[in-house]
Amino acid sequence: MELNKDQTVMSEDKKPQDPNPRFACEGCSVLLDINDGDRLVFARLSSGAILKIGNKNYSLKPLIGAPFGSLFQVETGEDGSFLSRILPIKQESNSNNVMDDSRDNREIVDNNEAQNLTGEEIEAMRREGAKGDEIIEALIANSKTFDKKFQLSQEKYKLKKQKKYAPKLLLRRPFARSICEAYFKKYPARIGFLRVDALSLLLTMANVTAYSDVLVVDMVGGLVTGAVAERLGGTGYVCNTYKGSSPYPVEMVRMFNFSDKVLKRIVQSSINELSSAKTASTEGNNQQEGVCKAENNINETATSDVMVEEISVTTEAGVVDIVVPESKVIKAAKAGAKASKETIEMWQENGFSSLIMAAQDQDPWIVAKDVLPLLSYSAPFAIYHQYLQPLATCMHKLQQGKMAINLQITEPWLREYQVLPSRSHPHMQMSSFGGYVLSGIRISTT
Repeated sequence: MELNKDQTVMSEDKKPQDPNPRFACEGCSVLLDINDGDRLVFARLSSGAILKIGNKNYSLKPLIGAPFGSLFQVETGEDGSFLSRILPIKQESNSNNVMDDSRDNREIVDNNEAQNLTGEEIEAMRREGAKGDEIIEALIANSKTFDKKFQLSQEKYKLKKQKKYAPKLLLRRPFARSICEAYFKKYPARIGFLRVDALSLLLTMANVTAYSDVLVVDMVGGLVTGAVAERLGGTGYVCNTYKGSSPYPVEMVRMFNFSDKVLKRIVQSSINELSSAKTASTEGNNQQEGVCKAENNINETATSDVMVEEISVTTEAGVVDIVVPESKVIKAAKAGAKASKETIEMWQENGFSSLIMAAQDQDPWIVAKDVLPLLSYSAPFAIYHQYLQPLATCMHKLQQGKMAINLQITEPWLREYQVLPSRSHPHMQMSSFGGYVLSGIRISTT
């Protein structure tokens, strides 16, 4: 009898397992990297999702069930063009031959007469079902100047034709780094010009570790909130605080594909509710209900417009569009529920373990003087801003009020390198700066 009772308890505890985070499932968010970073697109996978590359639309259904990191190429079949998964081919390095190559491009004249293959013949090959690689080989065979080009010029020629006739698509998993890099490359103003090294510096300076209760002032679309929740991994709490009655939008959290366990740890509460010393009265409860209704309306609006928001961002950034029928849109779970009364009382008694601020539209000092008292003593904090002067003013006032020690302003610096045989060098175009971070440790003022 006891055995049956145990079996009943075990069966009740069984819950449906979360999908494997290493595979792209239907309804999850993905980052599509087209032609080695030429275009970056956020999409939510469904059987009816469509991706536009060039002048043609391609179904994203082949991506469902594929592991992240898979490479897809446009191929032509009986039913038209489609995305087909391919295995990346490792090319042998010819670094030794590059130095010995005596050819150059001095005698090559660009007069549009080097190619014998006409556009009509290329279209005929496509209609006959020729693959992109076959078209590229035909272009090379019919080129008068290809053999005269320098070896590196030949590689550039192949890459250029591959992007046009055989575009490739890389399926990437959206996480803090990939999301930050994609937005910084295409639409940096949306995340307050927060570069990936500055984001990692924020997490480090705030000492975000497992089982931490992190207070976040996130005005960069939810990127910081998602990065903190990703590092906590379902432990501790991420409390996104705000002034007034309307929380700041955190729609980017949907892109992280968090499980229900992680989403439950992302909560919201206003600064007034966190700083009030007494338990809310009946009047306060009515106010909270009104705030909850306003938040529900905001969340519903954000849910209904999430795909439109993603499309508008990519359109303004010059990225390809995604067209998804409304009937087939699979909405992500909501993040940022209202913090419970018991949790708020616990934070009022013990304080938060760290603070991260990324408030581009407000003066850092005006926000910091209200949220710093919510931290426990000896708790670290990190404040990001695009410009130096607002952080310098905030640092000066914190020193005058003796509210913190170990204050310092850090300017992150990042240089990306191209690493290729015989041509390794820093990137020709890279970001000059990634903002500034003010960090310190809160102390008692008494």
